[in-house]
Amino acid sequence: MQFRYQYYGASTVDDSATAQAFRLAPDTLRPPTHFQGQLRRDAHAHLVFREALSALHAVVVSDQRPRGRNPAAYQAWLQAHEGELLARFMAQAQTLKARAAAATAELAQLREKKASLLAPFYKARQRYFDWLYQAHRDTWFVLDPVITVHPERLLFEAFSQDESSYCAVSLSHELFERVGDMACGTTNIDYSASLYEEFQKVRDYKATQFAVDPTGFTVATGDDPAFVEEKIDLPDSWVRGFLQVSSAMTLPATVLELHPMDLHNLCSLLRQRKERAGPRSLRFELVPGQPARLVLEPWNLTLTARRSAIVGAPLAAPRAVRLWGRRRLLTLERLIPLATRVRVHLLGSGMPSFWVVEMGGVTVTLGLSGWTANDWSAAGRFDLLQARHEVSEASQLAVAGALQSTWLATPAELAARTGLPQADVDAAMTAWVQAGRAIFDLPTGRYAWRELSREPLPLNTLRFASPEESQALALVHARGVRLGGIRREGGRLLIEGTVKAGERSYTPRLTLNADEQLQDGHCGCNFYSQNKLRRGPCQHLLALRQVAQPQLDDARTQGE
Repeated sequence: MQFRYQYYGASTVDDSATAQAFRLAPDTLRPPTHFQGQLRRDAHAHLVFREALSALHAVVVSDQRPRGRNPAAYQAWLQAHEGELLARFMAQAQTLKARAAAATAELAQLREKKASLLAPFYKARQRYFDWLYQAHRDTWFVLDPVITVHPERLLFEAFSQDESSYCAVSLSHELFERVGDMACGTTNIDYSASLYEEFQKVRDYKATQFAVDPTGFTVATGDDPAFVEEKIDLPDSWVRGFLQVSSAMTLPATVLELHPMDLHNLCSLLRQRKERAGPRSLRFELVPGQPARLVLEPWNLTLTARRSAIVGAPLAAPRAVRLWGRRRLLTLERLIPLATRVRVHLLGSGMPSFWVVEMGGVTVTLGLSGWTANDWSAAGRFDLLQARHEVSEASQLAVAGALQSTWLATPAELAARTGLPQADVDAAMTAWVQAGRAIFDLPTGRYAWRELSREPLPLNTLRFASPEESQALALVHARGVRLGGIRREGGRLLIEGTVKAGERSYTPRLTLNADEQLQDGHCGCNFYSQNKLRRGPCQHLLALRQVAQPQLDDARTQGE
């Protein structure tokens, strides 16, 4: 997919001994969005502002993908010629050894000459790369951050280059001493490495002005040479990953509240040690009525979070949750001294986790995929775990209009404004989230209207994020799914059935929670045996869910 931006000028910073003014250039191709405010000089406003945006920058430039060589082509060639090479070597073994010894001695002499002759070249090349890094670091950034101006807050969002980390920074308007001209909406901002360096100079003894500059929207013609146009080609996986983050936020999770010192101790241990072998997980051991225990493998170091607590419904039974890619948590290190509360949303072992750090009027949400190499798009289809309740287009538009009028609202508030059942509101918001038009705010439990792109996303190309989803639809069309029964146990729904795929038959079982979200499942297929629900449900679970959905809708209607 191609994203096109047009900025009027560039983001600038005016810095003096007593004042600092940030003017961020918004995308003029999008509806006018602007904001003006001055940071407070009390309650560490300058510090939390600086550290929160620094954490956002750390996610933007993050890329922890391994850079090893791909030996596949060489191995294929070697396998094809191994016998011939071995026979030739055995026939000329002694001659080759003598020639190898002579070549080794000659190479040693050449290396010594080369080191002395090329020393000036190496120094000049290093100076060139140092200059290139400083002068053109802007090209390191994949996509400019997304900023949304709401009546109550500013929301910055960014996605890492390796597509495994997501960061959202929420700045309350209470952080500003005064708020001037403001137009709500979503836009991209011109963001560069030099701008990040200017954020590091924010101090409490300076009057700091912050503005999303509206100047470009008042220019009558786009022929002005100050307009800078950018075109960035992004893979569908990047866009799909951004949408999967929003879907994962709405899933039921175990919420653990930690003391900031618990996060400090965890980061400190990660800094002190380097894993040489697996397993490399961070294991949460949760027992009802006892403080949480955090275990670092493979050393089995245990941190007892004595001031921790489960938020919401208490645990019914002991639970262990393992997370990988834990070194990405070091992104939050700078926030720890200013944090007032840390909450961890755990979806399950190998599933994503969300780390919410609150600092007065600033909230930083770090979303991590199951492990670093497990990006949000390729291995996480969390939208498939959502309720599959169908809702009419008129109801969807009514819910969208209600949310747009207030920008932030809970599902209950949207149901009251539209007069629709809660299930219809939830289904409509699920559709808007998956379309990139809305986002769920974890810290407040509210939906926010946020349009990820200027133009509607091509959902036809983004519809099937995996072969499992398209194969499930094919099974339904082939009439290979037989619904066995639906029964209710407590607040859960248990669904059983039979799915015939080719010559084999499977008996998948689904467990849905009270909101009809997939809570657990079981299937005898190879995909489920290897991945459980960490990479989303298998095709047989998805197909059974689709066939059972009409009966679930009828039961809900009769209950209402």
